[in-house]
Amino acid sequence: MKKKGDWKKLKQLFFSTLYISAFTFGGGFVIATFMKKKFVDELHWIDEEEMLDLIALAQSSPGAIAVNAAICVGWSVGGVLGMVVAVIGTIIPPLLIISVISFFYAVFITNQIVALMLKGMQAGVAAIILDVVLGLGKGVLNEKNWIYNTIMITAFAATFIFEINVIIIIVATLLLAVLLEALHIQVKGARK
Repeated sequence: MKKKGDWKKLKQLFFSTLYISAFTFGGGFVIATFMKKKFVDELHWIDEEEMLDLIALAQSSPGAIAVNAAICVGWSVGGVLGMVVAVIGTIIPPLLIISVISFFYAVFITNQIVALMLKGMQAGVAAIILDVVLGLGKGVLNEKNWIYNTIMITAFAATFIFEINVIIIIVATLLLAVLLEALHIQVKGARK
C-alpha cells in the first residue's frame, strides 16, 4: 500500500496533467512547456536537465508528444502508477473536446467566430512554441559543449534550410549519441 504522501502526490500529478491538457492548445510542444513550468519550476519534482531528456524521449517516440511526455513525467514522478495517472489526466480533456466538436461539427465548421478564434490561438501557440525552442536551445548552449552545440545547429539547418525529414535527423542524432557514448566509454576505460 502506498503512503498517504504518495497518494497526495499522485492526486496532484493527475490534476496537474488534467489542467495542463485542458487549457493547452497547439500540441505536444506547448504541453511540454507547461509541464516544465509545473513540474520543474513550480513543484520541483524534476530537474531541468531531466525534463529536457524526458521531452527529447517523448519527441523521438512514436505517438502524440503530449501523451509521451505524460508517460515520461509520470514514470519519473511516480513509477508505473504515476505514468498511468499522468496519461489518464492528459487524455481526458482532448477526448471530451473531440467528442463535443464531433457532435457539433457541422455548426463549428461554418461558424466565422470559431474560425477567428482558431486563428487567434495559432498566434498564441506559435509564441509558446518559440518559448520552448528558446528555452531548450538555451539549455543546450549553457552546457558549453561544442559537440552538443554543433549537433543543435546542424539539426536546425538540416530541417529548416535543407528540409530534411525529422525522422532522419532524429535517427542520425541517436546514432551519433550512441557512437559518442561508446567512444567516451572506450577512452574512459583506456585511462584506467
